[in-house]
Amino acid sequence: MATAEAAIEEPAKKRSKKPLLIGLMLALLLGGGGFYATFSGLILGGGEDHTEEEMLPGPLAGIAFVPLETIVVSLAPDSGSEHLRFTAQLEVVESAVKDVTTLTPRILDVVNSYLRAIDTASIEDPQALARLRAQMLRRIQVVTGEGRVRDLLITEFVLN
Repeated sequence: MATAEAAIEEPAKKRSKKPLLIGLMLALLLGGGGFYATFSGLILGGGEDHTEEEMLPGPLAGIAFVPLETIVVSLAPDSGSEHLRFTAQLEVVESAVKDVTTLTPRILDVVNSYLRAIDTASIEDPQALARLRAQMLRRIQVVTGEGRVRDLLITEFVLN
């Protein structure tokens, strides 16, 4: 019985916390060193000092804008508004400005026909503008030919 009592009275050995503390210290040191290396530009920055002039963007090349005339479309009597006033500009490739300007009457016809044909509820929906813009841009690109018109920028879309 003496052996059983001796086994109960012996305290259990505690595990050392030294490896845990060493691991935490190494993690903090490596994390701090990585932050410093990235922040100072040693990593990912190439270690080069950039002057303010080098960081400025270059001039925009190859882009031009062709304004479209304002279109006023009469809306249906059951709608909340009487007219839609639409003004836009076309973002075109610089070499195609003359071609797109020549086709402006045909572009206005396509846009005017589209705006008159669509449902007034879709015009009045505030979230439909992106869809309308995409539809008009696609029709304009068909008229002008692929690669000339890059984007349609709506500058005025007023229901009154």
